[in-house]
Order: sequence, then structure tokens, then C-alpha cells
Amino acid sequence: MKPGSFFSRSELTHHLWSFRKEFVWVGLFSMIANLLMLTPTLYMLQLYDRVLTGRSELTLIVVTLLMVFFYAIMVVAEWLRSRLLVRGGVRMDEAMNAIVFNASFEKNLKQAGSNPSEAIGDLSAIRQFLTGNGIFAFFDTPWTPIYIAVIFLLHPVLGWISVLFSIIQLVVAWFNHKATVNDIERSSRAGSESNAYFFSKLRNIEPIHAMGMTGSLREQWLARHDEAMAFNSVTLRKQQRQQSFSKFVRYTMQSLTLGAGALMVINGEMTAGGMIAANVLMSRALQPLDLLIVVWKPYIQARDAFLRLEKLFADFPESPARAARPAPEGDVRIDGLVATAPGRTEPILHGLDATFASGTVTAIIGPSGSGKSTLARCLVGAWPEVQGSVLYDEQPIGSWDPEELGPSIGYLPQDIELFEGTIAENISRFGLTDSAKVIEAARSTGIHEAILRFPKGYDSQIGEAGGLLSGGQRQRLGLARALYGSPSVVVLDEPNSNLDDAGEKALVQVLNDLKTSGKAVVLITHRMNILGAADRLMALRDGRIEHFGPRDGVLEVLNARKAAAGSAPSVPAPKPASPAPVEQNIEG
Repeated sequence: MKPGSFFSRSELTHHLWSFRKEFVWVGLFSMIANLLMLTPTLYMLQLYDRVLTGRSELTLIVVTLLMVFFYAIMVVAEWLRSRLLVRGGVRMDEAMNAIVFNASFEKNLKQAGSNPSEAIGDLSAIRQFLTGNGIFAFFDTPWTPIYIAVIFLLHPVLGWISVLFSIIQLVVAWFNHKATVNDIERSSRAGSESNAYFFSKLRNIEPIHAMGMTGSLREQWLARHDEAMAFNSVTLRKQQRQQSFSKFVRYTMQSLTLGAGALMVINGEMTAGGMIAANVLMSRALQPLDLLIVVWKPYIQARDAFLRLEKLFADFPESPARAARPAPEGDVRIDGLVATAPGRTEPILHGLDATFASGTVTAIIGPSGSGKSTLARCLVGAWPEVQGSVLYDEQPIGSWDPEELGPSIGYLPQDIELFEGTIAENISRFGLTDSAKVIEAARSTGIHEAILRFPKGYDSQIGEAGGLLSGGQRQRLGLARALYGSPSVVVLDEPNSNLDDAGEKALVQVLNDLKTSGKAVVLITHRMNILGAADRLMALRDGRIEHFGPRDGVLEVLNARKAAAGSAPSVPAPKPASPAPVEQNIEG
């Protein structure tokens, strides 16, 4: 099959096609249910043309029992197809939710500002459409010609009238599509943007409240919300107008069919039973067409959701399985590393070359905006736009399965992100909790005693984003998470920004222990107090390595440059002991 054809368009189409057996069974039960929809027609014919004329009570009892039996089968068929769709929807969600989650995760990792809940919502929209009235309209509409064919058997004139009325109903449905499709898409898009704006502000509620920004942000959100509501109102008015007109057309056509049938009865061309039966069939024939108008909005939303997920899977396909390999020992090297970002003409990092050997602590300093945090993200594989190489044990970092490599990396970002759950779960990275390792990591950062003072100790909930903890506690907890499981590579971005003297002493001890145990440690800092534990020092400026070498030698060069510039040296070489009592900032 050629690329781009229906069944090879995307991974999403492939997964949906895997449920074709369920849809075949739904189609079979729909055929049974629609075939038995002829039961009221046949029952009326028997009542008017046989029971009433023959005045036979036995015939009435027999045809009534048959009618009840056929209705029972019809109800069972409809129940089975509904149950199949619900079970199929659950299976579809189970088969695709992990894939959607992974693709959405990759998108949000590589594209800042995207809506993280959109993909999950799109999967729900597709599932709800495929398990609701929309799919029933798809299976029932093909039976409209069959009902019309039966009407032809009753009388050809009524058959042609039903054809005409069906065409009118289809034209009404088409004009409904043309009149509302753009409004539905615009309303859905505006609603999503409004909701995304609102929830993004809830993530930063404390500064918003403290600085009195609530009113201003509320006005901005209301402007977006009002725009979304205006689009939605326009869409609803058009849909209601179209539905009202469709009902007018359908009811009028049913009455006209009844009137035409009455004329046939007057002229002796058909019986009264045939007249009633034709009217019932006409109503049944037009019902799926009317349902198309009702489900048009969910269909448009499901179609748009399908296209978005299809694009998501095309842009971020499922990663192929990687061969299992042993955990890295800790040697890290960057070769020609260039980091870029969308919207920037200049790279953030310019062709960096460096080695971070195991058993050493490398401190990275430099002014704000020099690329330190970007380098940290590159070292742990969390920066999307990268050229050059980041090598672990001389192997590209991308050659490892992230799930296998993750336990070998300890990372403390500058913006500490904790997650709703217990303290133990956050330290153990929400994996299988090893109590001994959790306590060991907490003790090494000096937070163990503080944890024991919580009401439930390590089982205490920390709230969303660690909102129930202080800044220092969050930083120590994040550091404990980075140290959990004794990773071979540890990257710490401003690990002492919220620590007191006791916390810094504990951090220095952690760095010395990591160095002793042969770990490769990369430390990003603005504060000289922690440099006593560093073996090597890298000075960045404007995304380039300005100096890189033994700590004392780099500090001497930096101080000599400042002295030559006419300023007193402000970066004295720290002693490799405990932190200095006076805090100083390093800006290169």
C-alpha cells in the first residue's frame, strides 16, 4: 500500500484498525436491529389487513407474540452492540493511553508552551464518539435505502416521495455542515486556549496572589473566555436553527407521506394498513439522517482530535526498542555540543568540548544567561535542540533507553519540580520504593530528621508541587531524589540556592562522598562557598567555554583578569574544607 493511504497513514490509524473485528460485530448486530425495525410495519399490516378484517383473536394473539419476540431480539442486539462499543472503547484506551502519554510527554519536553492535556482530551473525544450515537448513525444510515425499498413495495408513488424527502434531508444535513463546521472548529479552539491559559496561571498562584495580579489576569482570562463563549453561542444558535428546520422538514414530510397514503387508500390503490406502515417506515428511514445533524458537532470534534493525534504521532513516533546495555560507569564527554532554541538566531551553546571524569566534581560558573542550565539539561538528555554529541562511556546518550538510563542519572534542576504524593514516593522517583535507599538518600542530604517530624514521616503527603514544604526542604528533597539509588552521573543546578549553613555543610559532604565513590559530578553554582569540594572549574560566557581546568588554576586566571581590569579580586581560591562563612557570588 502506498505511503499516505488510509491504513498506513499513521500509528493512530493502525491502532484503530486493530479494532475492526469489534466494528464488524457491531455492524452485524446493527443489521439485526435494523432488520427487526420492520417489525412494527409488519405488525400494523397484519392488524389492519388481516386481524381487523378477519376478526380473529387467535391471529391477533399469534402476531402479537411474534411482535414481542422480535422486539426482544432487537433489544438484545442493540444492547450487545452498545456493550461491544463500550468494551472496545475501554480496550482502545488501554492500548493507546501509554502511547499518547509518551508522545505528549515528548512534545512537551521539546516544545515549551504546548498544552499537556490536549492529547489525552483528544483520545477521550475519539473514544466517546466511537462509543456513542455518532457511530450508531454511521451503522444505521445505510439502512435508509432498504426502508425506502420496502416503501416501494407498498406503493411506487410513496417510494419516490420517500426518495425525494430523503434527498431533502441530506441537503439539509449538508448545509448544516457548511454552516457550522468553521464555527465548531473555532469555538473548540478558543475554548481550549481559554482553559489552557486558566490552568497555566493556577500553577503560579502564590506570586499572583502576593503581588495582587489576580484582577489583571482575571481580566485577560475573561477576555479569552468571553471570546470562546461568543464563538460557542454563534455555533449553538446555528446548530439549533438547523435542528429546528430539520425537525420541521422531517415532521412535514412524514405528514405529507401520510396524506399521500390516504389519497392512495381513497383511490383504492392500497390498504389502510399499508398507509400506516409506509408512514412508520418513512419515519424510520429519515431518523438516521436526522441523527447525522445531531451528532455533527461531536463528529467534527472527533475528526479534529484524530488529525491532531495523527500529527502528534507523526512528529513524535514511538521510539523503537533499544538493545539492553549495562549502566554507564560515569565518564561523560561532550564533543562539539551546540544547543539551539526556536526563535533564536544565535545558538545558546557554541561547540563545547569537555570531559567530566568519574571520581571528580566539576563546578560550572559564569554570568546569568551564559548557558549553564542549558548545558546541565544537555548533559542529562533533557534539551531537545542539540547538535554534536553527549557521550556516556563513549556511547551517545540517545542510544540508551531513557527508562534504563534514568536510574544512573541524578539531576537536580534549578526549578525544583516535586510531585503530588508522599515524601518516600518523591525520593524513590515514584518507582518501586526501597526504604533503605530512601532513608540513605535523605540522611545524606540532612533532611531525615526533618522528615521524621512530619505527622506520617516518609508517608506524609507533600501536596501538589511540594506546596506543603519550605524552599529549603524542597531543595533537600530534590537533592535526595537525585541521589536515590547511587547514580553514576550527578548533575546539580544551583543545589544550594535555598540552603542554610547546615544544608551547605551537608551538601559539601555529599559531594565529597560522591567523589570518593567514583561518581561524575557536575555542579552549577553562583556561590563560591561550595567550590571547596570541586576538583575542576569551567567558566562559561555567552555560551562558550572561557576557561576550563583545575579549580585553583582557573580561579587564579579569573582573579588576575579582574585585577588587570582595575578591580579587587573577588573570587579567592576556596579551601577544600567546609563552606566559607561569608557568601559571595561568582559572575565569571
